Amino acid sequence: MNKISIFEIKGWETDYLKNTLTKAGFDCDFHEERLSQESLPVVNDTAAISVFVGSKIDKSVIDHFPNLKVITTRSTGFEHIDLTYARQKGIALGYVPYYGENTVAEFAMGLMLTLSRKLFISIDQLKEGGKFSFEGLEGVDLKGKTLGIIGAGHIGQHVIKMAKGFDMNVIAFDRFPKPELAQQLGFEYKSFDEVLGQSDFISLHLFYAPETHHIINKNNISKIKRGAYLINTARGPLIETEALVLALKKGILAGAGLDVLEEEGVMQDEQGYWLKDKPHGDYTNLETVLFNHILLEMPNVVITPHNAFNTKEAITRILDTDIANIIEFFSKGAVKEPIK
Repeated sequence: MNKISIFEIKGWETDYLKNTLTKAGFDCDFHEERLSQESLPVVNDTAAISVFVGSKIDKSVIDHFPNLKVITTRSTGFEHIDLTYARQKGIALGYVPYYGENTVAEFAMGLMLTLSRKLFISIDQLKEGGKFSFEGLEGVDLKGKTLGIIGAGHIGQHVIKMAKGFDMNVIAFDRFPKPELAQQLGFEYKSFDEVLGQSDFISLHLFYAPETHHIINKNNISKIKRGAYLINTARGPLIETEALVLALKKGILAGAGLDVLEEEGVMQDEQGYWLKDKPHGDYTNLETVLFNHILLEMPNVVITPHNAFNTKEAITRILDTDIANIIEFFSKGAVKEPIK
């Protein structure tokens, strides 16, 4: 019987996986904590590990499991896994390429509305300050505004459909434009700089890779239309945090809605980062964390804790894909959704 170890899992998700995988003949153990060099389990005879984005699967973790044959991640991103070393060891790699196009798109629209209608400030001043007044809460309509989509893939297309329902004009930048898609959904492809310069709202829906690292940065953030709003539900490192803070302070951006941050892992456990990693002179991460704290204090910035994926329906789709990756690997020799 093949043994499966599943990390960063609890509640109904544990029961869901346990019922399905046990019926399929697997011996499973479940762990609420993340998997990393600092939290290696004593028992290491597992043939497969399933993780989420909080785990860090590096060489030391991979070497801890001598019988490891497959690693699956219940996420679209896989930066937390040392893919090169895993492949050198002949370990198969699976992920969840699609799970919540509408889920994340709905959240992005929610951030847009929160900023444009000052919803967070409205709620906060009434609940925390007891001030029942609309003074200082004047917002802006979405109707007639231009939304710029950077990355018109599955999620970006859902945002486009929703934006059209708000009577917004939509333009998009994508490395692989599809004219038939633009005609079908009623938007126009533009260059990257044109999207920055013409959009009242900009929403990022890109994958993260070396070529997209800091795609919004100090060199181009001044090209953004003055008074625009920036939305990021994709990956934190797409935006250079220092550049974002400067753009907000200078009034280039009227606001930002962020479900992801650079160095959000450090933000989750700042003291633990310092004690475990002991950067000793490499302060790059800590400088970014400082800028994150500045963002947290800004009234025109809304930050949520990487929560855009988090609906019952989307999580069920994630778990189903993870189950399929595991079962198909052991039955057919290859995961259903391989990391390429």
